[in-house]
Amino acid sequence: MPVKGLEDIIAAETSVSDIDGKQGRLFYAGYDIHQLVEASFEEIVYLLHNIELPNEAQLEEVTEQLTNERELDTFVEGLMPTMVQQTSPMSMLRTTVSSMSAYDPDGWDQSADANYRKAMRLIARFPTVITTFDRLRNKEDVIKPNPKLPHAANLLWMLQGREPDEEVARILDICLVLHADHTMNASTFAARVAASTLADIHSAATAAIATLKGPLHGGANEAVMKTLLEVGSPDKIQDAIKKKLAAKEKIMGFGHRVYKTEDPRATHLRRLSKRMGEISGDLRWYEMSILMEQVVKEEKGLYPNVDFFAASVYYAMGIPVDLFTPIFAASRVAGWTAHIREQYADNRLIRPESAYVGPPHRQYVPLDQRG
Repeated sequence: MPVKGLEDIIAAETSVSDIDGKQGRLFYAGYDIHQLVEASFEEIVYLLHNIELPNEAQLEEVTEQLTNERELDTFVEGLMPTMVQQTSPMSMLRTTVSSMSAYDPDGWDQSADANYRKAMRLIARFPTVITTFDRLRNKEDVIKPNPKLPHAANLLWMLQGREPDEEVARILDICLVLHADHTMNASTFAARVAASTLADIHSAATAAIATLKGPLHGGANEAVMKTLLEVGSPDKIQDAIKKKLAAKEKIMGFGHRVYKTEDPRATHLRRLSKRMGEISGDLRWYEMSILMEQVVKEEKGLYPNVDFFAASVYYAMGIPVDLFTPIFAASRVAGWTAHIREQYADNRLIRPESAYVGPPHRQYVPLDQRG
């Protein structure tokens, strides 16, 4: 019998990440996510691509590589005004990443070394693309990357035009660590399917972005924040959520196909949400989130997933709501590119079977004989 959604079907072998859904645990290359929140995003990039944590020299090398690749080429810069006029942030990201292949310094070289450099280039440039788009649409000067700042801090610098508070930058850094990979999710699977045809790494990454763009995969964090903003205050949230549940409305940010208990990433994002509320001087969104969590757990028995508390964390940082999913992608590109390279290294075309449920076999009837 076919399995809808390929649930529990093993589609590939991977060393990149692993999940224990019953215990609510996530591992990157064998390391528990609860330990990896002590690491930097740059360390995680190295880990996902090399399946080992870097030593000091290796971390310095990958950090320098990412820092040196942040600038956009003139071709992509020239596209951005049109993207601002015509597209949403996720549509912009999909189209822009596809266009990056045109002037990539490694051209169409598909060697392992070239694809590693392309992967680092993509990881480095996602924040620049996203922040350039946001600055232009707000008719503000584009802020160039700051080579003295780490990856997460530089993202906030380019977005907001000021050097971020050190603790806030570290909180974003942890968010990027938590979002960097998550086994065979829909966008990663799409990336690996594209890579299995030996399509170039930009095409495979574009397939991943296009898949993340769908509201059943990406966008839940935006939907969570829109609900919080719609309700507006802690004293109204419980009644509002109960009414939505009674009306059979789907409450975004809860439940997960894999986890049967709390998503381990939500555990950390909950405390980060509280801390960002304290730093910003407005705990309202954290408090509403806690109350919302209680109602959904009591009424539906569902736990929050990675998207739920991420919403209030990003909002308290001053990140626009429609950039939540692109910034998720700016983290997940580390995992996508690691999976793409892993697919290339031990490739077989991904071509599943299908179960035909249409009409039985029949004979063609010429047009003039059809009733």
